[in-house]
Amino acid sequence: MGNTTVRRRHAAFAAGLATLAMAAGVASAPAQAADKTKYIALGDSFAAGQGAGPYLDDCFRSDNAYSELADESKAIKLVVNAACSGKTTGDVVNDQLSQLNKSTELVTITAGGNNLGFGDIINYCGTVLANLPPAQECAGAIAHAEVQLQSGQLESDLVAMIQSVQAAAPNAEIVVTGYPYLLDPIPAGLTDPAAQFIYQATDLADRLNQTIAAAVAAVDDPKVQYVDVRAAFLGHGALSPEPWINLGTAPDGFHPNAAGYQAYFTALSQAGTFATP
Repeated sequence: MGNTTVRRRHAAFAAGLATLAMAAGVASAPAQAADKTKYIALGDSFAAGQGAGPYLDDCFRSDNAYSELADESKAIKLVVNAACSGKTTGDVVNDQLSQLNKSTELVTITAGGNNLGFGDIINYCGTVLANLPPAQECAGAIAHAEVQLQSGQLESDLVAMIQSVQAAAPNAEIVVTGYPYLLDPIPAGLTDPAAQFIYQATDLADRLNQTIAAAVAAVDDPKVQYVDVRAAFLGHGALSPEPWINLGTAPDGFHPNAAGYQAYFTALSQAGTFATP
């Protein structure tokens, strides 16, 4: 009878250990899953990874995009890079928000450059970099950008985009990135056509970034952050000895190369975007 009692105690003890082990296993699974932040990237070609191919689709998405670099970290689970070349803030709202929901924990957005028509300015006005006259459409492209900036339309569109993302992903941290200088700023006082274009491109880049920062400030939510990347790219413009911006024609021209997207990723990481939760 004594042996029977001992055996029963051993059996009960073993069953208790098994129950604890099962409970620990069940408890550890959600903890491991929660370690990775559920992340969705939105925006235009600078979010898609254009310029740093090879390309995965006609949106010019690349595995070298900053969102894909974040996915390699232990802290981040990239659900999808929904960004696509050529998209405006309105396109982000209309075409890219379907992936967002209450479980989304992090959203990055790079958008606004196409609202200004920055690509048209490069194509029609940037010909002076090759000692060619600007195209006939250059003046109109510059005028369009000026209207977007001076009227406040771009800032209004950016605010509307951010608020739409907030509504679609109410629990997410939202990080809105700026854009780099495509051409490094140069000293004042030069008069040749190429220098005049660089002055103009620098001014537009500064005002674009200032407008993005102002839109984030207008939303006035601590869960929405602006990350400026201009300093990260300084010295690595398209005409520099070590460019992180491609020179040339579409699809790669005047977009970051792989080193440029690494710079984007580094700037975002330093800002805490991809930190361990």
